[in-house]
Amino acid sequence: MTVFYDVFNGDADGICALHQLRLAEPRPGVLITGAKRDIALLERVAAQPGDAITVLDISLARNVSALQRLLACGASCRYFDHHFAGEVPAHPNLKTFIDTAPDICTSLIADRYLGGRHRIWAVVAAFGDNLAAAARSAAAPLGVNELQIAQLQELGESINYNAYGESVDDLNYHPADLYQTLNRYADPFEFISGEPVFESLRTGRADDLYLADELKPEMETARCALYVLPDAAWSRRVSGVFANRLAQRHPQRAHAVLTTRPGGFVVSVRAPIAAPRGADELCRQFAGGGRQGAAGIDLLPRSELDRFTAALAAHYP
Repeated sequence: MTVFYDVFNGDADGICALHQLRLAEPRPGVLITGAKRDIALLERVAAQPGDAITVLDISLARNVSALQRLLACGASCRYFDHHFAGEVPAHPNLKTFIDTAPDICTSLIADRYLGGRHRIWAVVAAFGDNLAAAARSAAAPLGVNELQIAQLQELGESINYNAYGESVDDLNYHPADLYQTLNRYADPFEFISGEPVFESLRTGRADDLYLADELKPEMETARCALYVLPDAAWSRRVSGVFANRLAQRHPQRAHAVLTTRPGGFVVSVRAPIAAPRGADELCRQFAGGGRQGAAGIDLLPRSELDRFTAALAAHYP
C-alpha cells in the first residue's frame, strides 16, 4: 500500500502551501516538519518503493542526497520550493515546481499549480513571508477589502512567527499540530473568528515583542545599536523579528541582536535600511555570514563580545 509523506517547512509558507494542496487533493499523509531552521527534513523520511512524497518550502540543495536516496529506492516525489536548488537530479519519479524569483514564495507556486483554487491561503503565506506587494497582487482578484487584507496579514505573520525558535521545544505550537488545526478550515476568516488557536498565536507574538521592547540597548550610537536578549524561549523566538522591527524603526541605524546561549550568543545583524550593506562582512569576521542587508553568527563566544561590539561601532561609524 502506498504511503504518502508530506514534508514541509513549519513556517507560514510551508504550512499554507500544504494546506492548499490538501484542500484540493485530500488524502492522509505522514507529516514531517519542524521549526523554521529545520531544513534537512528529507533525512527523516523512510519511504519504501511506491511511496509518494510531497516536499514544500525546503531547499533542494540542502536535501539533494536524501532526495537521491529516496528516488533510488523507488519512491516518487513532487518538489515545490522558492529557495536556491542547485543541480536538480534528473529522474522520472521526480517532478519539480521551483521558482527562485524574489517576489514569489512556495505557496504562490502551489497556487499556480492549482490554478488559483485556494488562492486566499497563498495570500496569507505571502504576507507571512514578508512579500506584502505579492500578497496584495494575489489578493486583488479575490474581492477582499482593506480590513480583510489586514486580517490576512496578521494571520500570515502570526503563523510564520510560530516557527521561530532554536527547536520545536521553543515553539508555542508544533507546526504539524498547527497545520492539522488549520486544515479544518477552508476559509481563513472562519479560522480567525472562531479558532482559539489564532488568538493564542496572535497574543503569543505580541507578548514576546512586548518583552523585547522593554530592553535597553547595551551599546547605542547614532549609527548602530546592540541589544542582548536573555537565555529564554521567548528570546529565541523573537530575535529575528525584533531585529527587523528595530531596523524599521531606525532606518538610518544598524542593529545587532544577541541572544544568550551557553558559552556565548547567537547574533542577528541588520544593516541600515537606508544603506543595506556590510552586515555579511561584519559577521564573517566572527565565522558568520549572510546577506549584505541581514546576516548572523551561529555562536559568538562570550569572550568575543567586546571585540564584536567594537567591530560593530567601527563598521557603522
